[in-house]
Amino acid sequence: MAERWTPDSWRNKPALQMPDYPDKGALAEVERQLATFPPLVFAGEARNLMKALGRVAKGEAFLLQGGDCAESFAEHGANNIRDFFRVFLQMAVVLTYAAASPVVKVGRIAGQFAKPRTSPTEKKNGVELPIYRGDIVNGTEFTAESRTPDPRRQLQAYRQSAATLNLLRAFAQGGYANLASVQQWMLSAIKDSPQARRYQELAERIYEALNFMQACGLDLESHPELRTTDFYTSHEALLLGYEQALTREDSTRPGNWYATSGHMVWIGDRTRQIDHAHVEYCRGIKNPLGLKTGPSQKPDDLLRLIDVLSPENEPGRLTLICRVGADKAGDLLPPLIRAVKKEGRIVVWSSDPMHGNTITSTTGYKTRPFDLILKETRTFFQVCAAEGVYAGGVHLEMTGQNVTECTGGVREISDKDLNDRYHTVCDPRLNAEQAIDLAFLLADLLKKERVAKVQPLPAAAGL
Repeated sequence: MAERWTPDSWRNKPALQMPDYPDKGALAEVERQLATFPPLVFAGEARNLMKALGRVAKGEAFLLQGGDCAESFAEHGANNIRDFFRVFLQMAVVLTYAAASPVVKVGRIAGQFAKPRTSPTEKKNGVELPIYRGDIVNGTEFTAESRTPDPRRQLQAYRQSAATLNLLRAFAQGGYANLASVQQWMLSAIKDSPQARRYQELAERIYEALNFMQACGLDLESHPELRTTDFYTSHEALLLGYEQALTREDSTRPGNWYATSGHMVWIGDRTRQIDHAHVEYCRGIKNPLGLKTGPSQKPDDLLRLIDVLSPENEPGRLTLICRVGADKAGDLLPPLIRAVKKEGRIVVWSSDPMHGNTITSTTGYKTRPFDLILKETRTFFQVCAAEGVYAGGVHLEMTGQNVTECTGGVREISDKDLNDRYHTVCDPRLNAEQAIDLAFLLADLLKKERVAKVQPLPAAAGL
């Protein structure tokens, strides 16, 4: 029988990837303040996302999840949020048109501040300091003051998340996501690219279809699904004190606890130990959960984790985010999929083609070759088809900015080009052009999957 869960029961377990705060009194005070703040999201919204992901699990929708590697205090601004949202809408409409099914839109935004790291420290010129763990923990500057974990940063992260959510809700529900504006979502930075031409052709077809429906007498203004969209937020549940402070009991359903820091949270590949703090915390909240599944994941261990995190086997509760690398996906994914399928576990299968394909360039920058990202994505779809499960989503690190962080793509970004606009403080992200390019690849894969499912109509008598 499972131990009794409480929002703080994780504190009795080993906790990896947690910063060591020198001032424990200041940390406790910040957590007390956060516990009095309003929730960032609401239980009903999280339940709506669960239902939407349940449709993904049944093969009736597709999950598009993406955003910044780690959000930045310095780069927070309305234009950056708008440009990210525009690229996301472009990707979603490309996928919706191709798959002829809904796209569940979940951003890595309004809470994605903390990052797990390989080493707790880094050394430069003989000086060793704590590693940068994201703006919610410490700063990027290589000084003792900047790198000392500061709990007050959690308050700034909360306020930035609230401001970001406010703008995203306005964009999603205030008319910006109107399908009639599909041609206006194009970013000026990619207007001259081949993807832009493909997108423009698709946008024109959608625009003509809307005009046709209006000509037939359909009042488009009376259909909110054409004027608004549902957009959800997600982040890695890494900083458990912050998460606990924003964990609230649903007043309409006593006994049900929700992380109100985001609609969906996930457990990282480095913190998925079944008897550790992150799994303990996540098993008790009712939000939809993600679980990163890396190269070291064993089928039996994965099944035990599923039992703990999704004991009721509810559709939409658990998304398995596979991040194994382009060259390993064909070998490592089939045993995991077969084990989960054999036991009848209901999950969303999603591909993270970013984290398993990170390399160091010849110029010293951390990067991700775009061709490897495409390769892992294709392999994921091929393996899912061969094993008889639905390839339900992708999980991307991407931005609406015109950065040069991942090599390749139609602009053929080289190692030497990385220095031009390398803005990330952690992991390399797809730029807007590469993200749209990947969306068209996904569209082709989804279209093939949809065509394969189509059954011929039975012949009518007399025809």
